[in-house]
Amino acid sequence: MSHRLAPGSIEAQQRTLAMGVVLALPLAIGLWVGIDRLMPPVPGMATPLARALFALHCVGIAVLLALLPGIEAVAHERLVTPAIDPLAGAESRRLRVNQRYVQNTIEQLWLFVPGLLMLAVQARDGASMRAVVACTILWVLARWTFWIGYHLGSRFRSAGLVGMVQSMVVLFYCIWRFGYLWLGLPGAVALIAPFVVAELFIVGMLRWDRWKAQRDDAL
Repeated sequence: MSHRLAPGSIEAQQRTLAMGVVLALPLAIGLWVGIDRLMPPVPGMATPLARALFALHCVGIAVLLALLPGIEAVAHERLVTPAIDPLAGAESRRLRVNQRYVQNTIEQLWLFVPGLLMLAVQARDGASMRAVVACTILWVLARWTFWIGYHLGSRFRSAGLVGMVQSMVVLFYCIWRFGYLWLGLPGAVALIAPFVVAELFIVGMLRWDRWKAQRDDAL
């Protein structure tokens, strides 16, 4: 007999979230590769400073297109509804979703911006700077996907998490490369290893809590 998950259960929501990422990831990779291969090289990128300034402008564009609309959506709804008093508890579901989108986007910026700047500084020329443009476009589209999906239902927001995956990959790559160029393989491992240990600890702790809860339920 096939095991069916109860609708609305944690397991069912986890499966839906995972499927969103799995389905969106090939499309995101294809878009990124297409931009990186087909876009003309960025002119005037001979120096690290020029590349860093270009990346900084990309950050500004990302903030304009992904963060500012969310802030505006929250502000405009507050101005015309009882939620104008933030302490009245009168927020609609739409407003709560928009607030969570803004908060999540601010959090994602802290992953996106350092990686993008490092990627630009470590680039060689205008051709390799196409990766910076591809990362920016994909991150903005992922934010929009996250926002739209969140309004359709919280379990549908996961397709937009490919932007976070991209930011993590870029961050790991750039820090690994920096450590390798600085101190060789030991340097690269030394910079990445603490995060890996922390991640394993977090996952292990959650698995331990889940095992204890299942054991208590069985007693």
